[in-house]
Amino acid sequence: MPERAGPATDRPPLILASGSPRRRWLLEQIGLCFEVLAVDIEERPRCDELPAPFAQRMADEKATAAGERRPEAWVLAADTVVALDDVALGKPCDPEEAAAMLARLSGRAHVVYTGVVLLRPTAVPAERAVIATRVSFRSLSAAEIRAYVASGEPLDKAGAYAIQCAGAHLVDRVEGSYTNVIGLPLAEVATWLRTWRIH
Repeated sequence: MPERAGPATDRPPLILASGSPRRRWLLEQIGLCFEVLAVDIEERPRCDELPAPFAQRMADEKATAAGERRPEAWVLAADTVVALDDVALGKPCDPEEAAAMLARLSGRAHVVYTGVVLLRPTAVPAERAVIATRVSFRSLSAAEIRAYVASGEPLDKAGAYAIQCAGAHLVDRVEGSYTNVIGLPLAEVATWLRTWRIH
């Protein structure tokens, strides 16, 4: 059972171990008070590491790094991986790679995995999970891909699209958590925070 927190003024702070403005925005939507602490880790899959365990490992490493710097705090960390046929699609290096990724995703379904961990001030994970969302793209014409790439939006996004922005028009169907595709499975995280009385 979770330990009961004391009065609000005595509660340890909550740290979001991410520099992502999208994760910060999502947490703000549920009225949380938190601090942001971006951490620098090497985000590269190991040989033969599948996307889901890779996402969880990255979240764990981010949480551990932040927890070492703020041992008195709760730490929430997440990492999102876009995968097609069990192959992770990272952020494209240039417009050509972005266009190639979008062409591969066109007319197909892929899976977005987000590994999430909530670390207690004792540095012990309170909650850990990988949440998967299936996203189906409609068939895209070459002209549509060129226009979207020219907007610049795909260039710093895993999988070369942002579902919460102009990239929404590429998506035909979402099965599972929509916010998970943005970068944080908000329903699950909100449940954890209520369970552990983190406000």
